[in-house]
Amino acid sequence: MNYLTEARRNALAAEYVLGTLRGKARVRYQKLMMQYQVIAETTALWEQYLDGLNHRLPPVTPPPRVWQAIQKRINPEERTDTSGNIVAFERKRRKQWRLFSGVAAAAALMMAVLLVSMTEPVTAPVERVAIFNDSDNQPLWIIEISGDSLNVRVTGALAARPDKDYQLWMAPAGGGAPISLGLLPKSGDITRIPPSMLLDKNVTVLAVSMEPPGGSPNGSPTDVLYHTNIFSV
Repeated sequence: MNYLTEARRNALAAEYVLGTLRGKARVRYQKLMMQYQVIAETTALWEQYLDGLNHRLPPVTPPPRVWQAIQKRINPEERTDTSGNIVAFERKRRKQWRLFSGVAAAAALMMAVLLVSMTEPVTAPVERVAIFNDSDNQPLWIIEISGDSLNVRVTGALAARPDKDYQLWMAPAGGGAPISLGLLPKSGDITRIPPSMLLDKNVTVLAVSMEPPGGSPNGSPTDVLYHTNIFSV
């Protein structure tokens, strides 16, 4: 199944954001988001769309039978057919909400104090570097790997094709098929959380392939353009 077609990835992203994608299908989709940048971006767009749609919908007061059903599920032994029970449930709910609001406010205040007290962000030092050069030995992408980030920087020497994407791959330490590290930027730089296997010092080779828009259609490199070694710094 090709998850990268526009119709399928939009359908899956909508189900994921709505919460109707469950069980093994949800876990599989989360892995796809880590593997394919286009799927992660589609999911983010659906989150923004559905959140905006939610704010545009007018609030609707549920009928009393809804509160009765909720109260019956919480306290099956209590009667739920009187208006007094509904009022009691509402009072209890408001009391719990006030308590939650107080805890949330205290947590927000503590977070604000911590943010103010932090003078500089603590970043892990760069441990390893990989540089992809073209045929004229001009650097195209510079990869920096630390304990908590994978930073990719594009140089001005890259003449990117607008109809193609570039994908980063790693060669597993124990051999086997290349593993995707996501799409490479065509300008600027990006920072990602590296997979734990990339931090293995026995992983020493990275590669770049040219792919159709959205990345590899089958999870394997289509046209390998460059490969390079990872060097410790």
